[in-house]
Amino acid sequence: MTDPQQALATVYDTIAAAAREDDRDASDVQLIAVSKTFDGDAIRPVLQAGHRAFGENRVQEAAGKWPGLRAEFSDIDLHLIGPLQSNKARQAVQLFDAIHTIDRPKIAQAIASEMQAQGKALKLFIQVNTGEEAQKAGVLPAESGEFVHHCRETLKLPIEGLMCIPPIDEEPGVHFALLGELARDCGLAKLSMGKSSENQIASAFGATQVRDGSAIFGAR
Repeated sequence: MTDPQQALATVYDTIAAAAREDDRDASDVQLIAVSKTFDGDAIRPVLQAGHRAFGENRVQEAAGKWPGLRAEFSDIDLHLIGPLQSNKARQAVQLFDAIHTIDRPKIAQAIASEMQAQGKALKLFIQVNTGEEAQKAGVLPAESGEFVHHCRETLKLPIEGLMCIPPIDEEPGVHFALLGELARDCGLAKLSMGKSSENQIASAFGATQVRDGSAIFGAR
């Protein structure tokens, strides 16, 4: 059985080592502990160890466990890293501190409207479908610049960076390099990319947010 606090320390060490290899400061890379499918009892030891940034895939699941955990730990930084439907935008803005999966104008508009209505500012990322996979969400690379401009200039959304999930059967570095190039073209500083097996290579390509769940919480 995984000891989440010990596992967390190991993941921190791995990220720090990867950062040193790339002449980066480990503090430049935020670890998002992916807590989807795990309940409050599984998450609490990681919070007690001092970690605060967590990722969830589903709004409804997050709504069932994070309000209670926030009552115990007020400085939680909660990230939505899964797809968002427009009818969940209000709840998502209420629950989360960051959304990584803005992928189409309808979602961008819904988030903009809810942020204004709730008077809440979120950290926002646009998801890019770097592999141009038909089954995967995300803006196509060729359309990313125009979409970023629409979000920032028309909707006045505070877009901080881009996010991608590489195809499982392809070398992730190719996709991380492309995401970095697109972000530079758009004047964006943050890159959300890399899961547990990809953290080292993601760091080498400039990741500022990496996602890891199984290495911390154990197998789902």
